[in-house]
Amino acid sequence: MKACPLLIFFIIIFSSIFIQFSVAESVGPEEARKLRDEVRDMFYHAFGGYMKHAFPLDELRPLTCAGEDSLGGYALTLIDSLDTLALLGDREQFATAVEWIGNNLRFDINKTVSVFETTIRVLGGLLSAHLIASDFATGMRVPSYDDQLLNLSEDLALRLLPAFDTPTGIPFGSVNLLHGVDENESKARCVVFIMLEKFRCPCPATGGHLITHVTTIIAEVGLRMLKHITSTAGGGTLTLEFGVLSRLTNNTVFEQVTKNAVRGIWARRSEINLVGAHINVFTGEWTQKDAGIGTSIDSFYEYLLKAYILFGEEEYLFMFREAYKAVMHYLYNDPWYVEVNMNSAAIVWPLFNSLQAFWPGLQVLAGDIDPAIRTHNAFFSVWKKYGFTPEGFNLATFTVQQGQKSYPLRPELMESTYLLYKATRDPRYLDAGRDMITSLQYGARCPCGYCHISDVESHKQEDHMESFFLAETVKYLWLLFDLAAGPDNLVENGPYKYIFTTEGHLLPITPEIALLHEHCSYFGAFCKGNDARHRPGINISDDHQENNGTRFFTSWDLSNSPFKTKSRQSLSTSGLIKGGCPGLTHAQKYGISYRDDADAIHEGEPTNHQEGSEVQSQPEVLVTNTDTNSVSNEIKVEDTDDDTSKDK
Repeated sequence: MKACPLLIFFIIIFSSIFIQFSVAESVGPEEARKLRDEVRDMFYHAFGGYMKHAFPLDELRPLTCAGEDSLGGYALTLIDSLDTLALLGDREQFATAVEWIGNNLRFDINKTVSVFETTIRVLGGLLSAHLIASDFATGMRVPSYDDQLLNLSEDLALRLLPAFDTPTGIPFGSVNLLHGVDENESKARCVVFIMLEKFRCPCPATGGHLITHVTTIIAEVGLRMLKHITSTAGGGTLTLEFGVLSRLTNNTVFEQVTKNAVRGIWARRSEINLVGAHINVFTGEWTQKDAGIGTSIDSFYEYLLKAYILFGEEEYLFMFREAYKAVMHYLYNDPWYVEVNMNSAAIVWPLFNSLQAFWPGLQVLAGDIDPAIRTHNAFFSVWKKYGFTPEGFNLATFTVQQGQKSYPLRPELMESTYLLYKATRDPRYLDAGRDMITSLQYGARCPCGYCHISDVESHKQEDHMESFFLAETVKYLWLLFDLAAGPDNLVENGPYKYIFTTEGHLLPITPEIALLHEHCSYFGAFCKGNDARHRPGINISDDHQENNGTRFFTSWDLSNSPFKTKSRQSLSTSGLIKGGCPGLTHAQKYGISYRDDADAIHEGEPTNHQEGSEVQSQPEVLVTNTDTNSVSNEIKVEDTDDDTSKDK
């Protein structure tokens, strides 16, 4: 009995020591370097597993060390990994991959593919790699490279164009790379007409005979209408990739069709400026009216802001400002976001889904830091609770949503963590990144790569690894810790500022891309010539249809080569501005804003700046007003020599 007080004393002492050492210290520079190297090893474990066991199939089965074709059968993971290899400074494997793709990849295949996924993963990956491999300024120039990836990009985009041939301008969700839009999808025009004519019409689908069998028609409508539904994200997240391609090839069709798709969606917003989740591309009717910032809508908002930053077109900024104000007013329940009816704003789904985790990162780009911090804290608390973020987390019960327990290695929380650290330099985001690495290493690592988690509560692994794990998840983690350790990479120290696509691909803000409509009024500037309106095979009409307050581009001639790309003399520019630029502000040089004709006439005069505009003291591309209910009229990029606050 006398030993009990002494035993209690030792228990208290050792408990306090254990508690003290179990609370991890914040990540310092030395640990940041070790974590950066650990993330690099994670990438090569997964990439090496893919190249050894799955290549040239699309994706890796990391548990069984096998491969599978999941999108189109064209080495998807390799394409998605190209700019990550460049970011890591791996010149040898980057050059090898670029050469293999240029020599072996073809898109004249009888495969029906997702327009959205093919655009963000394949087209985006090819364009990003082209811009890196063709430019000496990046330090990753491939000597043997001769625009092969750009030619492939143009060929692929031409094969996707038929998807945009709809009355609304909003594309079909899928397209066949060899034959265009599926016959059943194109027949929908007739089916809709049949419905309007009370099931009696001479329909080409039946050889011109009258159709009167009501049950048959209903079955046809039900089957085909499913194919005419496109998500808001699927139709509105194509502008960056297609826009960059237009500016590199001098073919304006690509940019115009995707811009019209965005206009088609925005024109059908509700009176309170919310958009739904799914829309019929023929009728323009919303088939799912739930408005949110996650599944099926997320990157629509992302590309409104990023398209403005990259291309400088005010129309995108206007749409983003109005959409952002509506989201913050109707969807934001500090610190969470809910889904509401797009017309009434009544809550229909109190759910956090993992795709929402991109939003704080987008708010960093918009300069709205405070709500971004609070929301990231809330989202990360879910990760801490389970070790991963489930696809759905019920905000009413604070439990995992039934049927949405998986974590497919999504990158959105890592992306926001990196951008918030870049904007604030708060070490809490390094601590969060360390926790994410720990979860991935102990819960998702498997023999040949990293596995999906089928249940975040049991941490059961599933035999699949999405290509975006290498394109985004490890990329953002590596950037986070490289920034903390003292950055030495293309994004932080390279010749350009970069915009990340929704797939994490790097698009530089260079004159070749951003100054398409700029006047060539200063020595050494990049001057785009040979307007696409005069190119053979491209017939662009200025005639537009007015529909619901928007203008639709309705006439483009693909008769010459709908699925072929003609050989074209490559444009050889380094992307650098070489001369002085009198009359241009820093933002104008990089395509963030433009001069009109009046500005060009008076280029020698001082530039008048809008009174009262300020640049926030944050190291990101920012919208200047940080009020949560509004976004300012202008986005500016800071120009600073401070090594600790470099812009992206």
